[in-house]
Amino acid sequence: MKRIKFPKRYLIVFLTFISTCVCYIERVGFSIAYTVAADAAGVNQSSKGTILSTFYYGYACSQVPGGWAAQKIGGRRILLLSFVLWSLTCAFVPLDPNRVVTLVVARLLVGVAQGFIFPSIHTVLAEWVPPHERSRSVSLTTSGMYLGAAAGMLLLPSLVKFRGPQSVFVAEAALGAMWSLLWIKYASDPPRPEHPKATAASFGESLLPMKRSQKVKVENGGSSVKTAGIPWKSIIFCLPVWAIVANNFTFHYALYVLMNWLPTYFEQGLQLSLHDMGSSKMLPYLNMFIFSNIGGVMADHLITRKILCLLFICGSWVLGPWQSRVRSEPHGYCSQICRNCYGSFQYCWYISRHNWGRSYRPAS
Repeated sequence: MKRIKFPKRYLIVFLTFISTCVCYIERVGFSIAYTVAADAAGVNQSSKGTILSTFYYGYACSQVPGGWAAQKIGGRRILLLSFVLWSLTCAFVPLDPNRVVTLVVARLLVGVAQGFIFPSIHTVLAEWVPPHERSRSVSLTTSGMYLGAAAGMLLLPSLVKFRGPQSVFVAEAALGAMWSLLWIKYASDPPRPEHPKATAASFGESLLPMKRSQKVKVENGGSSVKTAGIPWKSIIFCLPVWAIVANNFTFHYALYVLMNWLPTYFEQGLQLSLHDMGSSKMLPYLNMFIFSNIGGVMADHLITRKILCLLFICGSWVLGPWQSRVRSEPHGYCSQICRNCYGSFQYCWYISRHNWGRSYRPAS
């Protein structure tokens, strides 16, 4: 009986999916653990907001350097280094709300480390995944964010209640360490097109790093080397690029506000204990995970029929005003679930546009 072998790129996609899942367990976990510790220490909401937002200063500042480092050093190596850095930070930093400077520095470090992760993931996927599979692969990988957030909301409140807030840091560090070991064991750079395995795996010129130089024929029959750089001017003045930037900013602004303040909203706004809510507290993120993968399959078909953009605009018109007028607890929770589902469907469309990676070619 012939043994069935899965292509190596499937394993790479699965590992990147697990990596985003673990990252968002950490992000949700900190907001849950810190909210409990800060409330017990009597920290006011303004100070809580400062600590919760510190992560994103480091995260925002390291995105562009992360893309540069992934291109120069390799997405596989940068992804591993990022995981090691934030895992060590979680393992050795005490969760004490009164030690503000220590927490600020720690969250900045974690933010900087995790800022390198997604540029590295996009570089890895651009190297490994053929163009016709990228939309679904990126949707699956990024949907790990929502599954990780859902798992964190489901499991970590109980861990905080029975083992204390510091146990969340230890659990997150252990998850990061386990993923790092898996990545060291199974991840590798993709085969080059001239390699026999590359042909069998459908790798071609589109998966090579961007060429820095190329030979050009001259009149006397010889050849000269022409250097091709990144067309920054064309990128900066490209309207679709700015559409992606605007979409990325608005989506993640809403998502990160939700992630940081949802535990506080449940505890103080709805007067509900996260531990006592059971599995219902994970529904907003679980629905985002489901709809993100559905959207990844549907996006290509809808784009070709010019239906997708109109669908997004109509969704914003309906859900935005509805959510702003909600007052009751059940309707508020339901509106948030619907909004998250819509947002994840939109996210899967534009996130696949990030995957120029190393396969991007400037127009001649």
